Amino acid sequence: MVVDTGRTGLDGSPSASAVGRAGEEPKGLQIEPLSATIGAVIRGVDLRDLTSETVSAIRQVWLERKVVFFPSQHLDDEAHLAFSRRFGELTEGHPVIPALDGQPHIHEIDYTKEFEAYARRTDIRPRRRGLGWHTDVTFMARPPAGSILNALDIPQAGGDTLWSDQQSAFEDLSPALQAFLLSLHAVHDGRLAFQHILDQRGEGRWDGEVVTSLDPVVHPVVRTHPETGRRTLFVNPGFTSHILELERGESDA
Repeated sequence: MVVDTGRTGLDGSPSASAVGRAGEEPKGLQIEPLSATIGAVIRGVDLRDLTSETVSAIRQVWLERKVVFFPSQHLDDEAHLAFSRRFGELTEGHPVIPALDGQPHIHEIDYTKEFEAYARRTDIRPRRRGLGWHTDVTFMARPPAGSILNALDIPQAGGDTLWSDQQSAFEDLSPALQAFLLSLHAVHDGRLAFQHILDQRGEGRWDGEVVTSLDPVVHPVVRTHPETGRRTLFVNPGFTSHILELERGESDA
């Protein structure tokens, strides 16, 4: 199970990380960083039975490490949802893709079915298939803070999911380029990826409202995390179509 987000840090300082602070995490919680700035494995915890102290510690690791893995948890749908609710209000599973029967907050990611549907296409319009770099649901006005995934069927080899650290990417830029990016806004458009599904279904649902169109939305190129105050790039090739303030050729470059 993973928590997937592109944001980090609690108080703006790497020293505030729960990773590597001896004696401060709840008893039994084992935290293993996976790289210099992103990713951690947490062991020694049962996600079906968490104290508030443990939830707070997990949240701090998530904010600092951006992606958190919990091996061998084997959660059913109800336990998956109960764990997710400890971190905030739940969104619908997806604005367009159908949810599991009776579980509006969960949608299944099964690329076997996607490839079969793709092979049955009768038109030649290009469509994105969800396999490239993207941040979940940025094509909506109010995207989720993160995604909580429950891995049920894992291949013995291959099939790896990759995450990038957009906060470190921004922080490593020169001050002049940072200042320029802070002045820009990006258009996010989900139509290329999901319009054909919406056309077939007629409507979806997001943020408690019916979705009948995927109108492009505008987000700042750089977002500030409301909990940490740290800045991160908020653009992705999956859904960002162009930069509003730039000529299209400059934006595409």
